[in-house]
Amino acid sequence: MLVRKTFLSSAILLLSLSLVIVLSGCSSQGDAAASETKLKIKIADINTNPTFRVALEQGYFAKHGIDAELVDFGTPAEGVNSLFIKQVDVAFGADFPLLNAVAKGEYSIIASAGLATDESASEWKLFVRDDIQNPEDLKGKKLSFMRGTFLPYLWDEYLKEHHVSLDDVELIGQGAFDEAYIALKQGDLDAAWFVGSALIDKFVGLEGVHELTDMSQTTVRLGSGIVTSDEFLKNNPEGIENFLAAVDEAAVYAASHAEEVADLMYKEVKQPKEATLKDLPKNIWEVGFTQAAYDSLANQKKYMVDTGLIENDFDLNSKLNLEPLKIALPEKVTYQK
Repeated sequence: MLVRKTFLSSAILLLSLSLVIVLSGCSSQGDAAASETKLKIKIADINTNPTFRVALEQGYFAKHGIDAELVDFGTPAEGVNSLFIKQVDVAFGADFPLLNAVAKGEYSIIASAGLATDESASEWKLFVRDDIQNPEDLKGKKLSFMRGTFLPYLWDEYLKEHHVSLDDVELIGQGAFDEAYIALKQGDLDAAWFVGSALIDKFVGLEGVHELTDMSQTTVRLGSGIVTSDEFLKNNPEGIENFLAAVDEAAVYAASHAEEVADLMYKEVKQPKEATLKDLPKNIWEVGFTQAAYDSLANQKKYMVDTGLIENDFDLNSKLNLEPLKIALPEKVTYQK
């Protein structure tokens, strides 16, 4: 009897181990299958934008089946331009680079990321050399702009308000704000617009340079949005839905967890915590699409067409693909074509 019990016990043990191995194998295969279903998305980003980093750090991308890779650029416009060579799959930026992208071919705006308020507009500061005391003094000066951004439009509108023409100045295209900062500091430039507390704080006590005004004192207000290629959208409609849902959750989280976001930005890009805490309340992402977002794009497009920045006019509605957004965040899409 003892031998029989031992035999039965051994058989049961072996059977249990076999089941564990089989189940473990199934679990591993299931995990592998789950990981294979994740959609790889390369996302254009900049060092001062916390939203995508929060989505990555807090697991919102993973939660929605997105394997996200952030690719950093000097400006959002550079990120948008990288779509053309398929360096990234999705990018964000102001109305200007978004419209520039969709005007060039098969690209679609898939969401708005918010509109510039007076408070957020005030974050754009105009710094000038000390011999410039009023806007009229800008005549004959070298003015910086970031290539592919809305800054030529801002310069045009600002100067016109003060009876100065773009023909009266020399616009110098640059690739990043740090480049403009160094040029202004060295006297190679006379004026430049800057945004972001970490950068603007560098001007405190800087000899020979002072703040002349900010964008809230102009008529310019711009929206921002998210763009992707029609090909990527066609191949991954559900993935884009999930991407937008993840970004929305990250935006909501960032707005209510400023200290954590400041810690994250310091850890990731060494941005001073106080700079993030200053910027965050004034630059809140709002994923969705409203009539105001459409109007902002339409007004900017008109300027770009009228000035020849966009050579061939196009139907703006044909460049809005909001179906994934409507599925992901139906309550946040109030614009009707």
